[in-house]
Amino acid sequence: MNRGFIRWALAAVGMLTAAQSFGQNYPTRPVTIIVPFAAGGPTDVIARITGEYFSKALGQQFVIENVAGAGGTTGTTRLAQAKPDGYSIMMGHMGTHGAAPALYAGLKYDPQKDFAPIGLVAGTPILIVAKKDFPAANLKEFVAKLKDPAAKIKQAHAGVGSVSFTTCTLLTSQLGVKNIVAAYRGTGPALNDLVGGQVDYMCDQIVNVVEQVKGGSIRAYGIATAERSPALPDVPTTKEGGLPEYQVSAWNALFAPQGLPKEIHAKLADTLVQALEDPNTRKRLAELGSVIPDKAGRSPEALAALVKSEVARWTPILKAAQTAVK
Repeated sequence: MNRGFIRWALAAVGMLTAAQSFGQNYPTRPVTIIVPFAAGGPTDVIARITGEYFSKALGQQFVIENVAGAGGTTGTTRLAQAKPDGYSIMMGHMGTHGAAPALYAGLKYDPQKDFAPIGLVAGTPILIVAKKDFPAANLKEFVAKLKDPAAKIKQAHAGVGSVSFTTCTLLTSQLGVKNIVAAYRGTGPALNDLVGGQVDYMCDQIVNVVEQVKGGSIRAYGIATAERSPALPDVPTTKEGGLPEYQVSAWNALFAPQGLPKEIHAKLADTLVQALEDPNTRKRLAELGSVIPDKAGRSPEALAALVKSEVARWTPILKAAQTAVK
């Protein structure tokens, strides 16, 4: 046998063994979880809960780095350009990996090509909420008000690219209505004005509004999920309220840069599956109003399919609304 071939074969085996050992030993130092939004928001909280489990399970710190800006695309771009070695991952969501291609001209990443999907972590249901004295007794009456031009309904959102922006754009698109729109720099100011009655309604994630709904400072007309939320059991689903087509979730999921070694990818995906079986992790996510995916929905393949379907869903809606930003 050719000695050169033997040396090549031995070298190849050595490289394969080293790669497998590298994957088995991973991680050997702290891992950064990029959160493409400011600290304290839903994505940040979900990332911290998930990171705590990963730190305990894998024996290294999973450290949160908040990289906010441009509707989450700044931090997402950073991950897309990071070294695919497992030491930089991110908590993406519906906006960064579903709506962004339609909203941002010249986007520096492709949600479907530039990332290795690790798995879906949690769905965060969307609520339709209004000021506490909005003149409608239920969702059907609320929709009738939205469709009445004479009512001059004012909608609030947290800025172009925000979850409240995209999900209310979906709602008004489905209803064929145009409301007066008040844009804010963040959910906090928008929600403050909703509580104060300066605006009429908004759409947003349950974690942002659950305390105000419970306290009666705003009212919820519907939750855009197939089932009611244990966090707000008295709020009917949009299907119950006569708006079955309005189903939307601001999901959160883990991604790594494309090119991640298979052994590391598998270890991260397996750890996520275990995290979502952990009673303490499940309890903390449920307290936020999150919907935890079933085992089939946690796989990298399921997340890849979700991203593909979300890009296809949001692109025509947001393009039609002429909301692309330069």
